[in-house]
Amino acid sequence: MANTTIQLDTEIKKKLEALKGHKRESFEEVISKLLALIPEGDEEGKFTEEFRAGLLESLYESRIGKIYTLEQVKKSLKWV
Repeated sequence: MANTTIQLDTEIKKKLEALKGHKRESFEEVISKLLALIPEGDEEGKFTEEFRAGLLESLYESRIGKIYTLEQVKKSLKWV
């Protein structure tokens, strides 16, 4: 597997470090766990990557005050 370097804001890095289950856990493991929180599909089938990105954006917006239900997100992204 090839490695890639990414740049993170200091505050984001601190937040990721706080999510580590133990000191030896890598950032890759933490990020993989976070990505696993985004559903890959539902009873209707597998979601497109664009739809999954929309779910992530909706989750983020709900944390900053804009709240959408999963059904609202599905309807708004139905064209994907």
